[in-house]
Amino acid sequence: MKTAVVILNRNTREYLERWLPGLVSSCRDAEVIVADNASDDGSLEMLAAEFPDIRTISLDDNYGFTGGYNRALARVNAEYYVLINSDVRVNDGWLEPLVDWMDNHEECGICGPKLHRLMPDGTCSDSFEYAGAAGGLIDRFGYPYCRGRVPGRTEKDYGQYDKPREVMWVSGACLMTRSSLWERLGGLEEGFFAHMEEIDYCWRAQLAGYRVNVVPQSTVWHLGGGTLSRSSAFKLKLNYRNNLLLLDRNLPATTGPSIAARRIRIRKFLDLCSATVYLLCGRTSYFKGVLEAHREFKTISTGSRQTAAAGGRMRGTVYGYTDICIILQTIIRRKRIFEYLRKYEDYHRRCR
Repeated sequence: MKTAVVILNRNTREYLERWLPGLVSSCRDAEVIVADNASDDGSLEMLAAEFPDIRTISLDDNYGFTGGYNRALARVNAEYYVLINSDVRVNDGWLEPLVDWMDNHEECGICGPKLHRLMPDGTCSDSFEYAGAAGGLIDRFGYPYCRGRVPGRTEKDYGQYDKPREVMWVSGACLMTRSSLWERLGGLEEGFFAHMEEIDYCWRAQLAGYRVNVVPQSTVWHLGGGTLSRSSAFKLKLNYRNNLLLLDRNLPATTGPSIAARRIRIRKFLDLCSATVYLLCGRTSYFKGVLEAHREFKTISTGSRQTAAAGGRMRGTVYGYTDICIILQTIIRRKRIFEYLRKYEDYHRRCR
């Protein structure tokens, strides 16, 4: 099979029952596979009873998003892999634009659709979803944001991002990659466990000479928070820790070691400012989460820095690593932030 669409499941039986039938019916020319990260909610039993024709890969432990996909895709043979969450709803025709784009753009190693918000009742919203919106970027201090999403705010989709564009990253909620690139880069970095691992993967792909594109002719709807709640202190810790790990792994190859070290120091200071705010607001679990994230980063980051891409040619620049401070700009621009970012993006695209 040319394309394999792989769901990594961890105790999301309800989502599989609800959204898997639509995914299967939409993938007429692709194989749908469910890889299970040692669920204990009866997911595998349900799949065997209700979806006997779906191939399942049963893992013996919870290896997280990174380790789970690395182990599952090692057993899959296809030209293109699609990583997709169990809490994603698709409509007919979502997959073909992604396959067509990869077929016709050999310089592209990774692509993804627009992500819209899926409401808890299953309603498909016309607002962008926080996880990936219309393609992701990163500011100078490593804060991820998206075309259509900035910290604490999302935009409605009225066609403003309907042209395919190169971006820094696309969300792991729905991401297509060439299997050859996956093998060359060694899959996802398992030290991340979950969260921001797809940004690291996309960044490394660019360093290896490939492009990352959002293909807005494809749209999917993402519920979000299916495995870890948005209010989870563990999730917050992963985000802070992995954001530092992301910079430590990739900035030296992008900006040079001295600039990388300086920006990581500034980012650590900004993290501690956030931790102080959490403490003053009585969110002690969040405060502890930030401190724990920094402790874990110090351990995990040892020897992790990239000095070159994994084989192949190096690109002169990495698209989507911007020179702004997104948090400051969001505060200053307020409701005009998205208009500002579109003008900023267009200007820098013309200057490339």
